[in-house]
Amino acid sequence: MPERDDPETVGRRVQRLRGERGLTQRQLAEPAYTPAYISTLEAGRVRASDEALRHIARRLGVSFEELALGRPAHLATELRLRLTEARRMLADGRAEAAAGRYTELLAEARSHGLPGEQATALLGLGECALETGELASAHAHFECAEEHLADASPAARAPAVRGRAVAHYLAGELRYAVYLLESTLDELNRGGLHDPDALLLLYASVIGPYMDMGAHARAAQAAEFALALAPRAGDPALIARMHRSVARTLLAEGRPAEADASLAKAAELYRQLQLRTELANCHWMRGYVHAQNGQLEAAEAELRQALDMLSETSAALYRSQAAVELADVLHRLGRPAEAADLLEGVLGDFSSERGAVHAAAAHRLLGIIAEDTRDTESAEEHYVRALSLLERAGAAGDLADLCRLLGDLLRRTGRTEAALDAYRTGLGHRTAPGTTTLGPAPAQPPL
Repeated sequence: MPERDDPETVGRRVQRLRGERGLTQRQLAEPAYTPAYISTLEAGRVRASDEALRHIARRLGVSFEELALGRPAHLATELRLRLTEARRMLADGRAEAAAGRYTELLAEARSHGLPGEQATALLGLGECALETGELASAHAHFECAEEHLADASPAARAPAVRGRAVAHYLAGELRYAVYLLESTLDELNRGGLHDPDALLLLYASVIGPYMDMGAHARAAQAAEFALALAPRAGDPALIARMHRSVARTLLAEGRPAEADASLAKAAELYRQLQLRTELANCHWMRGYVHAQNGQLEAAEAELRQALDMLSETSAALYRSQAAVELADVLHRLGRPAEAADLLEGVLGDFSSERGAVHAAAAHRLLGIIAEDTRDTESAEEHYVRALSLLERAGAAGDLADLCRLLGDLLRRTGRTEAALDAYRTGLGHRTAPGTTTLGPAPAQPPL
């Protein structure tokens, strides 16, 4: 028997609808039932059969679902259409407006007992919070969505897990982000649940944390798996995200032309899909690739375009992160004052719990600029703050270089023992390149 409300609730609903239509119990009952049966049903003393409820629904001019569950006809379909509209608002960079719409839809889905639509609305709210940099709120929404999907397959839960992982990643909790993604990948692969979209989503998402942790070997392997899964995936936005993530591993392997080609594919897909924030992030990444390849003028153009696009959206955290990348390029172009002004303008957007890795990058660059002007006291302060942020985040990929900068500064100012301590700390982070202490890598997908 289909799920339905209890007999008393259904009885009151039948009585209300009958009164609204001006029908007597006899008129509602005939020709299949008796007025006494309708009276007993309205009093909640009998659980009507599906056949009886379908008859009564036809007489009342409502759907079986509306009579049995109180849901208007086609409610779930209409809600899904409106959820799609909210997703489009978010894609246009209107995160705050999208969050308001998702909140309304979540309330409607709750009032009508639609768990799937509740989970979708919660995922949308989580994505909005990620874009606006409200990481604690994002984590709460994704965690709640995962609870609604507790009885679903690991593949269905993958977007919620990925959302939680990204929230931890942006907060500087790299190791826990990797743990969430790796454990879910392991569950999918070892359990034979080889959903290409779910696997691609998780592999593309784990590349960034791997790279920041200095686990380049695992990042390259994840990129290899993602590329192999892409032809079987059905979501073009997901494929674009994969190309954007894979570009980082290609660049780390000394293949800048291939990295740029991968980003060009991603950008074209984002343009077709009209995903504005994602397209801006793609310009940001292309700027980073150009900068690493020594093409500084091209890097500045791409990063300024990313910054302009992100400034038109609610993506404050992403905008500040792109500004740090642009400041690095401006410094390398011989414009340190302009770079310092840009960094000072965005440092307030970061904290140890919000954008820690980019906050460290900002302090590192401000330290270098201070050293250039012989302000060693300010330089040391910035290096120490950057070191604290990176150690908390576990970002081993950047720690060794920062320890070298700090050691050189301490040595030049006559503090040899402190300089040696800094160098030793840096060496400790370079002893096992390309590895983590997370244990064995996840099981491989069937490729």
